Amino acid sequence: MSRILRHIIAGLLIPAAVAQGETFTLKNCLSEAKSSNTTLRVAAYDQTIAAEGERIGKSGYLPRVDIQGGYTVQLDPQAIDLGNGRTVATQQKDYTFASLGIYQTLYDFGRTDARAGHARTLREAALYNYAGHEQDVFLKVVTAYFGILQAQKLVQSAEDEVVQMTEHLRVARNLYEQGVVTRNDLLQAEVRLAGSQQSRMDSINRRDNAWLLLNYLIDRKPDFRADLEEGATLPYSAVTTAPLAQVPADHPEIKALEKAVEGSEFDVQESKGGYYPELFAKAGLDYVQNRQVKEQAIMAATIGVKFNLFDGQATTGRYRQAIATRSRSEQALRQVKAALGLEYRMAVNDANVSMERIKVSEKAILQGEENLRINKERYQAQVGTATDVIDAQTLLTQARTDYYRSMFDYQVAVARIKKARGEL
Repeated sequence: MSRILRHIIAGLLIPAAVAQGETFTLKNCLSEAKSSNTTLRVAAYDQTIAAEGERIGKSGYLPRVDIQGGYTVQLDPQAIDLGNGRTVATQQKDYTFASLGIYQTLYDFGRTDARAGHARTLREAALYNYAGHEQDVFLKVVTAYFGILQAQKLVQSAEDEVVQMTEHLRVARNLYEQGVVTRNDLLQAEVRLAGSQQSRMDSINRRDNAWLLLNYLIDRKPDFRADLEEGATLPYSAVTTAPLAQVPADHPEIKALEKAVEGSEFDVQESKGGYYPELFAKAGLDYVQNRQVKEQAIMAATIGVKFNLFDGQATTGRYRQAIATRSRSEQALRQVKAALGLEYRMAVNDANVSMERIKVSEKAILQGEENLRINKERYQAQVGTATDVIDAQTLLTQARTDYYRSMFDYQVAVARIKKARGEL
């Protein structure tokens, strides 16, 4: 008996020994996830990419400056025929050249404005998308955190059951040795103890897996362990006062899709601008090494207009594609609003039901403890059966399991409510 108790106590102390003196609150975990989670690190690059995309989109407002140069060798120098077999060279056989050109769009019927607007909305959408990823990660952290607390309680409940079944086996063995009960009681107690030990191992495995998940989410080493705050809760009263079907308009997922709709409208404007001409100005300096001419460097300025006559229906295709993309974004926005409303209402229902389950299971635990005490006394007084004791212990374990699961379901439901409202 003492050996079993020492084993149980050692098992309970192992997590504390590797915790390295740390106590983790839920706030600590969320803070670590915010700064270290790999999913959020990847999402952060989307903001950087979108910011550079905005820089590219605005580049159309500025002139384009190109410079080029080179060295050319001809088989024969360029010349003109004066007749009577006479020719005059107009170019050297080999020469260097260079040119500098400055090109500025003066007016393109809103295409540059649309590109810049689309890039801006992408940057803003990236910010909201990151906030949405944060909400997703935070929900996973909350689920893992309370999953560990639940698993630890289930481990404790399983340990208690092992202790109770070990004690019951001792009583059954004593009674059997006294010839008071049959060997059936002894075998039944041994089988039930083995089942309790397996349940304990399953609970320990679930606890260890929950720790692996939390460590992954907060970017800790897989073997990291710490003491978690036993009384951790998420406040719920402030949420229940909100209208049942309301999801805030500033929810990050909604705002991100609204920006997507706005960006697709800019796409439509830009693609539509492809049907119109472009006014431009160009200034250039061209130099060609040529001893045969007086002016080797020529400066010029141009104001002109460009108009595409045919591009294989590419402009029409881009315009229709932009229209379809805008429609898809609008439909996605409606779908997300409906989905968030559904998730909110379902989470509220789950939280309310879990609260009722907590109240019922609390009373069931007290009743189960009293039922087990009575049946143990009856068995020891030889007026009850071993089956009654085992059934009573099973009922108590089930009541405790129901209670811990109800607590877990309640906290996760509250987290889902907050996520659906963008408040996690």
